[in-house]
Amino acid sequence: MASGKILVAQGGGPTAVINQSLVGVALEARRFGQIEHIYGARHGVRGIVDENFVDLTQETSHNLELVANTPSSALGSTRDKPDAAYCHEIFKVLQAHQIEHFFYIGGNDSSDTVRIVSEEAQAANYPLRTIHIPKTIDNDLVGSDHTPGFPSAARFVAQAFAGANLDNAALPGVYVGVVMGRHAGFLTAASALGKKFPDDGPHLIYLPERTFVLEKFLADVKVAYERFGRCVIAVSEGIHDASGTPIVTLLAKKIEHDAHGNVQLSGNGALADLLCEEIKSKLNITRVRGDTFGYMQRSFIGCVSDVDQREAREVGEKAVQFAMWGDRDGSVAIKRTGFYSVDYELLPLATVAGKTRTMEDEFITANGTDVTDAFRMYLRPLLGSKMPDAFRLRHNPIAKVLHR
Repeated sequence: MASGKILVAQGGGPTAVINQSLVGVALEARRFGQIEHIYGARHGVRGIVDENFVDLTQETSHNLELVANTPSSALGSTRDKPDAAYCHEIFKVLQAHQIEHFFYIGGNDSSDTVRIVSEEAQAANYPLRTIHIPKTIDNDLVGSDHTPGFPSAARFVAQAFAGANLDNAALPGVYVGVVMGRHAGFLTAASALGKKFPDDGPHLIYLPERTFVLEKFLADVKVAYERFGRCVIAVSEGIHDASGTPIVTLLAKKIEHDAHGNVQLSGNGALADLLCEEIKSKLNITRVRGDTFGYMQRSFIGCVSDVDQREAREVGEKAVQFAMWGDRDGSVAIKRTGFYSVDYELLPLATVAGKTRTMEDEFITANGTDVTDAFRMYLRPLLGSKMPDAFRLRHNPIAKVLHR
């Protein structure tokens, strides 16, 4: 006899719309009479292993809707990266609690976790349906047109660079903004959507899909500065040299690492500071400023794409439908069907798990320092409605009297 229990968890970096997916699961599950209990795991897979569960069945629909519109992970998250042994422990807990449907909202690592847990269940002949629900601001999941969380983060990046450009135009100099993206440059590329006039910044965009050469970078900055009298630059934290070595490790005297041994690319502001120092010392430009967007772009409240909200809710709803009506495990994917509309598919876990999507060549200009109109057409519908706009005074000069 079926237990009527399902479990949902959130993993990896929070986003502005991840709770929409959580609530999509919780509310859609209530439509199925065979589901009696909806459990949530606190702090992702760590909460599963520790049996740290909450009963979402007792939540009111009203409060769930309020949570859905709140950024960050309502259940809490984790940076744990489960190996096979860890996933075996996850499966043991699911089996002990007689949970027969497992939904995990997350990115690449989360999809791999779902895959391994699915294989554990099959090996044990345990009737567990496992569904991966996509989430990542990096937009680097294979098989999807785009990933929930990315459009809202991209909206923030576009608006932030539009503001930085206005500031830079008023007090000219060089501005460097470092954006998240270790391997994929989608989020950094979103900075281009903040441009309105031909001389607006960012004037230069550097992505991890292209090799970064410091000497060429300095030459690009020099040309842009001489042309516009200023220069706004968007840089991905993952820029690297021809050997794949992160630029920050080549410039910094001391290198920091995160809990998983990964080089700390931009969390400490080092990359922005180092690039600014290179510009000051090599190009003799005095007014040079740098920012590291860091966590700001992930869960910024009040800067959320309505398209992103809607689709994040729908991937949660579709996950439940695929689980209850289908006969296989998988990862929910967004497929673009028009300009602009989408549909949802369930991809095999092996298609998505452990893989990384990077920006397609058609989205990057030949010189590697800007994005193409194809990328602008791809991204603009995702940013949602009511994007802020900037205007200029018209130039109506008055004839000089004293300084003819």
